[in-house]
Amino acid sequence: MKRQISQFLRHLRLLRFDLLTDRSPSLPDNSSIVDQRLTIVESDGVKKWACFRCPGGCGELINLSLNPNQRPRWTVSEDFWMRPTVNPSVHQQNACGCHFWIKQGHVHWCKGGLPRLNSTIGSIKRAF
Repeated sequence: MKRQISQFLRHLRLLRFDLLTDRSPSLPDNSSIVDQRLTIVESDGVKKWACFRCPGGCGELINLSLNPNQRPRWTVSEDFWMRPTVNPSVHQQNACGCHFWIKQGHVHWCKGGLPRLNSTIGSIKRAF
């Protein structure tokens, strides 16, 4: 219900976000990851992975480890409206080369972090 309210408020331009969170008990496969969603894989109250599609347009699946005993690792928190904040930044090491932060559901591009795939993707807005 909260997701529907968030999307309705977004439609009215009262709430801004690029991503909302979902939960899953197991690592989702590539076909089940939905655009504009960050899926938190959680088991017994322990966050294990954050999975989402690269916002730069390459469509690659990004899986971030949330395991505090593993490196590299990230943390994900969410606000009341299910908007995620990811720390530290995400830096794609593929041809896309995106480098961005996710704060309160917004994608914030680092300087020089816009995708390198081609000129049409390079015209993507700085903060979706």
